[in-house]
Amino acid sequence: MSDETIRQRLVLITTPLSDDGALEALRRALSGGDVASVLIDPAGRENAAFQAYAEPLVALAQEAGAAAIVIDDTRCAGRLKADGVHLTQGDAAALAEATSSYQPKLIVGASGFETRHDALEAGEAMPDYILFGRLGQDADEVPHAKTLSMAEWWSAMVEIPCIALGARDVESVADVAQTGAEFVALGAAIFAEPGKEAEKIARANAILDEFEVPVEDA
Repeated sequence: MSDETIRQRLVLITTPLSDDGALEALRRALSGGDVASVLIDPAGRENAAFQAYAEPLVALAQEAGAAAIVIDDTRCAGRLKADGVHLTQGDAAALAEATSSYQPKLIVGASGFETRHDALEAGEAMPDYILFGRLGQDADEVPHAKTLSMAEWWSAMVEIPCIALGARDVESVADVAQTGAEFVALGAAIFAEPGKEAEKIARANAILDEFEVPVEDA
């Protein structure tokens, strides 16, 4: 095993954001410190409404140096020149089609795989990452036990990076980081208190500064 380590990073999920104030909320969050990527969620919006909502968020994320990843809308991702697409249906065949069609031009990731078998099947498509945890279900004070166990298992067994979803309390970053997941996803923890987004991002990064993930020798 190598002595090298990597620093875990944050992923923001826009699911809690309404149409009004979303841009400013994301701007405040991105001003608070390091963010690897932003997953932009339709959250029930129709296609045209979602594209109008996503367009300024994509531009803002990219301007801040974060990858802008559009959820479940490949056409919107293409029109807005986003950096990637994320599929939530837990469909390994759809994921394989997406990786074949869009990599390496776009980042391709996915979530919705509830069992180890399903996750491994998804991994055969060689996505850029797998996310554990259901988007929008991060309202509890602590992360879901299944999210943590899946992330810990995956991180120990599979080279493809994983993202694990935290909880409403920003301190839950520590619980997720202990799994070894390369990325910690936060939504409610950052956006539930408007005006405190930058403060929450700074705190999350401070927690991640305390953790290191070993890099396996190739």
